[in-house]
Amino acid sequence: MQGGLFSPVTKADVGDGVARLQAQGYRILSWADPWFPDPALSPAVRAALQESIDAANTAHYTLPIGDLRLRQAIAEKCRRVNGLELDPARNVLVTPGSDSGLWFAMSALLEPGDEVLVPDPSYPSNAVNCSLLGAVPVPVPLDAADGWQLDVEAMRAAVTPRTRMVVLTHPNNPTGTVMRRERLEALRDLIVEKDLVLVCDQAFEDFVFDGIELVTPAALPGLWERTLSVFSMSKGHGLSGMRVGYVVGPDELMDGLYGATVNVVGATNTAAQAVAVAALSDEEALAERQADFEARRHEVVRVLGAVPGVKVTAPESGFLSWVDVSALGTGEEVAAHLLEDARTSVNSGEPYGESGRGYLRIVHGCFRDPAELTAAMEDVAASLRRLAEQRGLA
Repeated sequence: MQGGLFSPVTKADVGDGVARLQAQGYRILSWADPWFPDPALSPAVRAALQESIDAANTAHYTLPIGDLRLRQAIAEKCRRVNGLELDPARNVLVTPGSDSGLWFAMSALLEPGDEVLVPDPSYPSNAVNCSLLGAVPVPVPLDAADGWQLDVEAMRAAVTPRTRMVVLTHPNNPTGTVMRRERLEALRDLIVEKDLVLVCDQAFEDFVFDGIELVTPAALPGLWERTLSVFSMSKGHGLSGMRVGYVVGPDELMDGLYGATVNVVGATNTAAQAVAVAALSDEEALAERQADFEARRHEVVRVLGAVPGVKVTAPESGFLSWVDVSALGTGEEVAAHLLEDARTSVNSGEPYGESGRGYLRIVHGCFRDPAELTAAMEDVAASLRRLAEQRGLA
């Protein structure tokens, strides 16, 4: 792994690359932070933040496992949205963002040499965390022709006596795919049959489109006892800078996490937890973003879909567009072209797995004003057309 101190790195969330690009006036479409860099807090959340700053306990720790008010609010949200009945004193753990929650969940269950099934493409930390923990990530390719849905038979074929875990991002980042109930039930059957555990990252669960059913795997019969579910306040609620996430799971898996929280997590920011309580009840803000991102996903298809050699379909969730540019080059090559030619930073697909080669991940949830996104997409499209001409496709 490289952090940019001795050689250049292109991954947006490594080192200070994004800050340097932003300072030089580049557009940043590689940062999965809703409405970045513009104001994103709703009036209700902003008021809660001010109140929390003025509160007497703001400069002090909460319990390492999280403030009870927030754990209660999380339990209520999980009952209403995810179909999970949680005891906030036993089944909920607050973390400083879902990345730390994902790491903590995986670290509690893995030993060196354990194998972990990782759908490909998916969130890079799924594989990277395995390697950092001494475990072995086993990529299981997903197929664009199948809508990037889980291939449970391929997962079955990848199981060995060393297989311990499945790590699932659902809805998927970067593809925006919402895994269907029948695939998740088949995955449940495989996990139970092979005596595995599941860590499911649901950071992008808040916005699902086209009436597609969002199934929380832990709510399926037989999976609750084997699953740690990781959630985020960053994506749907726009609290990326607050750094609040949470992990939920059964007593048997949570007991070890509760025991080690003070050693690994410490305690999540006190003021941020108070803000998260307000955000979880701010349905108006969620509805506003849902409508906004619903329109934006179609705008990306309209603009980029007209470029020769580019294929893009509207994502089923979230605010990420997964764009096939394989006719123009690798994801790294096309991303580098856009950085130089359009002064725009996007994510190349390769860090998301071998199946991401020839793809770009473009964050269409940036900017508060949708017109600013359209202008950015028009510039990206013009740049891709120039590249298509160079490749003899236009």
